[in-house]
Amino acid sequence: MKRLSRLAALALALLAYTNAGAQTGARIDSLLFETDHRIDTAACGELRLNFDALCFFRDNEYKGYLTKGYTLPGYRLQPTVSYQPLKNLRVEVGVSMLHYWGANKYPNLNYSDIATWKGDQTQTGFHMLPFFNVQLAVNSRFNLILGNIYGGSNHRLIEPLYNQENALSADPEMGVQMLWRGKPLDFDMWVNWESFIFDKDTHQEAFTFGLSTRFKANRPERRTHVYFPLQVVMQHRGGEINPDAEQRQVKTWMNAAAGIGATVHTDNKILTRLNAEADVAYYRQVTGNLLPYDQGIGFYVKAEADIWRFCLRGAYWHSSKFISIFGNPLYGSVGVHERDFQMKRNRTVCAQLSYAQELGKGFSWGVQADIFNTLPTDDFTVGDKVYRNNNQLSLAAGIYLRVKPSFLLKKF
Repeated sequence: MKRLSRLAALALALLAYTNAGAQTGARIDSLLFETDHRIDTAACGELRLNFDALCFFRDNEYKGYLTKGYTLPGYRLQPTVSYQPLKNLRVEVGVSMLHYWGANKYPNLNYSDIATWKGDQTQTGFHMLPFFNVQLAVNSRFNLILGNIYGGSNHRLIEPLYNQENALSADPEMGVQMLWRGKPLDFDMWVNWESFIFDKDTHQEAFTFGLSTRFKANRPERRTHVYFPLQVVMQHRGGEINPDAEQRQVKTWMNAAAGIGATVHTDNKILTRLNAEADVAYYRQVTGNLLPYDQGIGFYVKAEADIWRFCLRGAYWHSSKFISIFGNPLYGSVGVHERDFQMKRNRTVCAQLSYAQELGKGFSWGVQADIFNTLPTDDFTVGDKVYRNNNQLSLAAGIYLRVKPSFLLKKF
């Protein structure tokens, strides 16, 4: 709690200092965690040096048996060089680096999920991966990306399916992606290859398939916009050429969600946007028996209001035997650290307040605070141990600064 108080004091001091020179505001995910995928046709022939840095300090005071509290202090740095030989083709190459303050070495394998780490080889100083991206704009609506894709928050998955905090810990997604932005729908389909195996490797091949679509009943710029989201995430682990693997059982898990949402754009300069969305979520263990439940269901309802540069969100989650692949563990039904713990029914109320500000082109910062209230449910007994599921209040807060300048080296 002391760490949260200090973080809040620092955020308020920065907010007061920058308020006088404030420029545009926007939602915290779009400013700090997403990347614009559009190709600038006027940049044809440009060779550019790009830097993308995200500095962060996030403290999670989690309670209960689902997960433990922890702090993520550090930064991500991604220097790249890009060249656009054609109006609709761009190539980018560089390195992706992650550093946590006080850490000296990191596992030398991909960070793919929350599973216990088993890698013996390590890297020193940074966790580093090569970055390579080729993007082809087939037309004004359709983009094909190979190599490092636009992942994470760019997929716009609901919170029970994807934890926004993965932007501070997970590896950049690598594989193939198809993006469509049109009048009737937005379409994002991707494959993220998380673990590659060679002959007789001792670990499993792993990849994730994802689909995130939004069917639009009318144009998003209308005063009242109605849409229908449909999302699917599947992770597969297996492999046929790794006979020495410790765990060779084929495993496939699926999360899906479908719902309806509405956004109202107001004429008020203070209260600028209202949004409400309701989704039905589904979990299934397609193959394997590693997880205790084969299928589950959840209901997620959220409401948002953009007030000046603040975004206020309230949400309610009610699930039965639902296990999320990449979502916040507080929305799940099994313990991350207490491996024996299971919570068949999860009822969680969440409130979030965030502030985001664009300081200038390529420079932005923001703060965010979350409250998760996990309501009481049935106790769970394993042998002689009784897990009493009383009301649990979890808190989280973070402060972020994103620096993303780009310098023109030469125009051919």
